[in-house]
Formats: sequence, structure tokens, C-alpha cells
Amino acid sequence: MRIGVPKEIKTLEFRIGATPGVVQRLVREGHQVYVESGAGSGIGLLDQAYIDVGAEILPDADAVFEAAEMIVKVKEPQAVEIARLKPHHILFTYLHLAADPDQAHGLMKSGCTAVAYETITDRAGRLPLLAPMSQVAGRMAVDVGAYHLLKPAGGRGLLLGGAPGVLPAKVLILGGGVAGKHAAQMALGHRADVTLFDISPARLEELDDQFGGAVKTCYSTHDLVAEALPTADLVIGCVLIPGAAAPKLVTRADLGRMRPGTVLVDVAIDQGGCFETSHATTHAEPTFVVDDVIHYCVANMPGAAPLTSTYALSAATAPYMSALAAKGVDRALADDPGFALGLNVKDGKVVHKAAAESLGM
Repeated sequence: MRIGVPKEIKTLEFRIGATPGVVQRLVREGHQVYVESGAGSGIGLLDQAYIDVGAEILPDADAVFEAAEMIVKVKEPQAVEIARLKPHHILFTYLHLAADPDQAHGLMKSGCTAVAYETITDRAGRLPLLAPMSQVAGRMAVDVGAYHLLKPAGGRGLLLGGAPGVLPAKVLILGGGVAGKHAAQMALGHRADVTLFDISPARLEELDDQFGGAVKTCYSTHDLVAEALPTADLVIGCVLIPGAAAPKLVTRADLGRMRPGTVLVDVAIDQGGCFETSHATTHAEPTFVVDDVIHYCVANMPGAAPLTSTYALSAATAPYMSALAAKGVDRALADDPGFALGLNVKDGKVVHKAAAESLGM
């Protein structure tokens, strides 16, 4: 198969869809790989590294899309990229369609087959291609939250872990999945006072055991979350319903009960966000303020650590790329029911149930 790896063009996005090691694997399996010139230069993966493992460097994205049957990316295609897609293309990347009707309609119109990293499951029902970036985002959420709590960043002037004789900041984590767990680990590392909310009693029990009680756990209802907000310093939203829009756990009215300078970090923003007042931001302008509450809602958080993120993601996506390239999309998905759940758009239709319902289709 002919596989294309274009340069990411979202604002301050430096990740690349495949490392030289993954490209070498694909070439050894008999496939042709085309990489856009400079696609990995932002993280030190120069064109020569790809040439050395058998890739062909093409001068621009137009040439990559023209040459390839499968397009491998990191972030959802931007409008100019959607315009390059044709019915014969397989698009393999993060999509997050539930919060992006314009992208959904563009992909439908293109006729391409779009497979989304974030809705693929493994045999245990986990999300293996979302997990690496959830891990990074969960860890980052604590770091960016800690920074924005500092006074020069507009926060209350708190050190997350406090100091001898001074209480630490209170961190609320909404959602006990991969991102929530990693956020809790990092917050504990900062010596913060951490409470985690989730709707699964079994997951709360599991996390209580894993953290030895160091993280307070609480069954999530709006009343209980709202009760905790007035004393919170940092709130990290990590809720996820695969393929669907994120539920709104903090309302505009809730903000009025929070202290000025409190920080909200919305890790769920790719799926529309779990705070009612959230809207997507970029690394260029990551925050905005509503009712004196700081909102950090960057839609590609792991892109701030692109070298770490690229290698973590490529390790997870490589076997799936190989399967698509070797078998073609229909057989690859038929052979693996969990992989089939990644199919989001085909023959001009949104075919993932949760995404379609969130889009009103």
C-alpha cells in the first residue's frame, strides 16, 4: 500500500504521524511510504532520517495526498486537508467528530474512509490508541494547572503542594479513566490535596486500592461536584464517553460559587468539553477567563510535548497501520471487532453510533 505522512498544520502542532522506526517497519513489510518534507523537523526528525529507512520525501502536502492511498496523521484534518481527500483514501488519525460537525460534513462529502484512533478498542474494551495521549494530557493537566494557579499567570497565587505550615491546594479530578488516573498521580507528586470523582463504584474502589487511600474518591453526581467546587483551587475535567460529546459536569452557574483565580483544565475539550463554559483554545492562546475563573481548554494538549507524544503514539498505532496496509480497510476491520469500532466515516456517512447521535445524524 502507498502510505502518506503529511506535516501537521494545526496551530503549534509539531507531532508527526509516524516515527522513522514505524516507517522502517512499513517499508520492510513491502509498503511505500511518502513523507512531506519537514514533517518531523519540529521535533528533530529530519528528512534524512526518513530517507535512511526507505521513505520518499515529497515537497508538499498536495503531493503526499496525491501519491498515497492511506493518510496517517495525528490531529483531525483541517479544512484544506479535507479538500485534498478523495473517495479512495483511507484516513487514519484522531477525529473527535462529536464536537466538530464541519469536519464530519467535510469528510462525508469527500467520500473517504475515516478511521479514528480514539474509538478503537482492544479485547478488554480499553482504548489503546487514545490511552497514550490521555496519559500525556492527564500528566500535563496538573503542570499547566499548577502554573496558572501562580499569580503572574492570573491565578490565586498558590503553590500546588503548599509549604511547611501552609496547606496544599485542593485539586478535583472529574473522571477516573486513563487521564484522570495520571492526573491524580501527578497531583499527588506535587503533594496536593486530591479528590477524584467517577460514576463507577468499581473504578473508584480500584483507584482507592491503587493509591492506598492517598487520593480521596467520591461517586460523581452534580450535587456532590457542585458542593466541592467552592473550596477547589484546580479542577481537571477528564470525563470520556467514547465517540460521544462529553457531558457538562460544571455549569455556568457553578462558576459563581468558585473563588476568583480558580483554574479549570478541560482535558475533554476534544469531545466538546465537560465544563459548560469551555471552548477550544490553542497553545498560542491557551486560556480565557469567565466569571474570574481561568479556563485552560487547549484541544491538542499533548502537542506541547510533541517529541514524547509522537513516540508514545507511534508505538500504539504501528500495529494498526500495518494491518490496514497489509489487509486493506475492509478485511482489517472485519478481522478485529475492536478495530472496526474505529470506523467513523464511510461511503459519505458517519457510521459510528455515538458520534452520529452527538451530531444529530
